[in-house]
Amino acid sequence: MKNFKEKADLIWKVADLLRGDYKQSDYGKVILPMTVLRRLDCILKPTKDKVLNYLPKVETLKEGAKDIALNKIAGHSFHNRSSFDFDKIVADPNNVAANLRNYINGFSTSAREIIEYFNFDDHIDRLDDPKADILFRVVKSFQEIDLSDMESIEMGYTFEELIRKFAEQSNETAGEHFTPREIIRLMVNLLFIEDIEILTIEGIVKTLYDPTAGTGGMLSGGEQYVKELNPKAELKVFGQEINPESYAICKADMLIKGQNPSNIKFGNTLSNDQLAEEQFDYQISNPPFGVDWKKAEKTIKAESDKKGMDGRFGAGLPRINDGSLLFLQHMISKMKDSGSRIAIVFSGSPLFTGAAESGESNIRKWIIENDWLEAVIALPDQLFYNTGINTYIWIVTNQKSDKRKGKVQLINATGAKDEELVKEGELEFNRFWQKMDRSLGNKRKKIIENGSERGIGFITNLYGNFEENEFVKILPNEFFGYWRITVEQPLKENGKVVKSKGQPKPDTSLRDYENIPFLKKDADGNLVQQTIETYFEEEVIPHLPEAWIDHSKTKVGYEINFTKYFYEFKPLRPLANIKADILALEEKTLETEKTVLNS
Repeated sequence: MKNFKEKADLIWKVADLLRGDYKQSDYGKVILPMTVLRRLDCILKPTKDKVLNYLPKVETLKEGAKDIALNKIAGHSFHNRSSFDFDKIVADPNNVAANLRNYINGFSTSAREIIEYFNFDDHIDRLDDPKADILFRVVKSFQEIDLSDMESIEMGYTFEELIRKFAEQSNETAGEHFTPREIIRLMVNLLFIEDIEILTIEGIVKTLYDPTAGTGGMLSGGEQYVKELNPKAELKVFGQEINPESYAICKADMLIKGQNPSNIKFGNTLSNDQLAEEQFDYQISNPPFGVDWKKAEKTIKAESDKKGMDGRFGAGLPRINDGSLLFLQHMISKMKDSGSRIAIVFSGSPLFTGAAESGESNIRKWIIENDWLEAVIALPDQLFYNTGINTYIWIVTNQKSDKRKGKVQLINATGAKDEELVKEGELEFNRFWQKMDRSLGNKRKKIIENGSERGIGFITNLYGNFEENEFVKILPNEFFGYWRITVEQPLKENGKVVKSKGQPKPDTSLRDYENIPFLKKDADGNLVQQTIETYFEEEVIPHLPEAWIDHSKTKVGYEINFTKYFYEFKPLRPLANIKADILALEEKTLETEKTVLNS
């Protein structure tokens, strides 16, 4: 493969022309659509004259039929019927804006739509304004970059390298539409590792879907993984994206790489699923963290009420300020009966937010009781551009292997256990992550990409080996369930129990609640079933002998308390050691003072 980074660097240098007229974070709004136009220009050049010569024969056809006929002549899923190309545009420097518009309008519908979603027409005016007067130089610079000598996948890598560069320029806003590539690689590894034997079958065809596609990084990451594993495999990708610019970039990426761009849809996935009838072999997503779903509330609630479990949101609705679990329910609705796998990254909230029988708890209950939750992987903090919080990858599937059935694997990949950082060059490493030499917004760490001993390889092996160790716990599904009971105590007046219909009347001021896990550890440390009654007799009655349970208020809940499961008690340091450290520090301070005073 040619060095795609060299091509990306050539294109990147064109952005220097925008300096002073554009903010650095906005360079991509010009460079990315221009890259798409130049790539399409290079691809279509060998057949451009044939298309123009054939054009009179199809002038009377309707637009759709005309596109089909001219695409066939062009030999691609798109064509350009304008008399202009990049060579002719730069040959007329006084009319660049008008000729460039004519050229763009000459593309077939699917290609032209991509440029329109970039809102590139506005930038033509801005670049052509006398104050800037850089449109010709930008077009000329691209005309001098030959993009015809690259395979589709190579051009895809070039385009994705540019997307990454421009996303990192915008730091805080990048996280809304761009997932760091090492996180994508890890998620893709976890998504596909159980199916390696299937994916290495010659000629195998599978589908991958991302309901929050952003710029298409996750779809591209999945496609790259499968191609590296089996060049003769085909992974058809699908997605939907709500942000117009991200949608344009994603669709352009698919077009450049030879995927079907019509598989990428525009709009709100939750309120307007444009792939409603589709199901997929694999799904992957990084939905927005902690973003409310007020705009889609009416539609989502209507679907939940009307369709119930026959719709996407029958299991429950989370609180309005975080729609993360809505995306997971949506993805579960797209699992094939024959088996599908999902990788999705969340904040900590979906693990434990919501009391028993709340929307969140009911969704977790539905997923776990159906034995769909395969694993949860806790990642380090400070991995994303726009947030420093800890994140978690969930693996969800309706095709668990026999050894995984009825169990959930938890992996603690936060690096919390690695107290000593090992120096390696100018960077600091631990088992899972590496400090970045330059922060990008809130991103100050990255998961180590190379080698099986650390980072991506190590986490992937922890997952694939499915063995308990200091980083891994394997727990039965029931472990995450609990009863929430209401504990009442009698109302007393003058020391006597007040009764109503012969029964003690509860004192609401003394009312309390207990969460009783479905499972408890026996004397040997094994998990065993427990009952509400046994727990109550052993844990409550000794302290509150007159208490009773109001069974009419008992609820069932599910939560995943990661911190508690991996917590290890560390005894306090001996007082003598602390005293010795303080004395040593005092002595060092006195020596420093003497040095300063004597200098």
